[in-house]
Amino acid sequence: MRREETRRMTITAVFAAILIMQTFLPNIGYVRIIPVLPVAITTIPMTIAIYGTLMGTKAGLGFGLFWGITRLIVAYTQPGDMVSLMLFQNPVISVVPSVLAGFFPSLITKAMGKTNYAKLGYIFSGAVTSLTNTIMVILLTSIFFMHDPASLVHYLGNYSSSTPLILILITALGANGVIEAIFTALVVPVIVTPLNLVLKRA
Repeated sequence: MRREETRRMTITAVFAAILIMQTFLPNIGYVRIIPVLPVAITTIPMTIAIYGTLMGTKAGLGFGLFWGITRLIVAYTQPGDMVSLMLFQNPVISVVPSVLAGFFPSLITKAMGKTNYAKLGYIFSGAVTSLTNTIMVILLTSIFFMHDPASLVHYLGNYSSSTPLILILITALGANGVIEAIFTALVVPVIVTPLNLVLKRA
């Protein structure tokens, strides 16, 4: 029992260190691949998906919360752009999508692990983790900025004042979400499959 707890703590410490590096070192966790996009591409959902898939729902929730807190800190200390600053200085927008993103990977993996499509579950868990973050950020932003959308829309691009904020957010942030989801879906099974084998032998 103590050996299992030590192993889980060690794995958590390693992933926490990776997340901290992704968060605070330039162009690791938040990568500006396409300059015209209003915010950077986030590679951190990949780390969240891998950890949640390996460690389970409760651990995934906690790790998602850790991500949300670091994202909030970054928004106040070293925001990469005005959109990130305006969105993620809000604790709800920072934390809630992150926590939910950490919740789903293990659920999907457990459900599909009971079938003949376990490896396909890794792909889905990666995609869902990233899409959960994107969708929740869009929904929460549309709620918090519904009374003063102009202050945010100014930094998202040239849009008509009559365009609903949520449509603007989907257009502006949707490209990020699709790229992140594809990247995460492709990378998660490549990393999780051998890690699972190693952990089972340990």
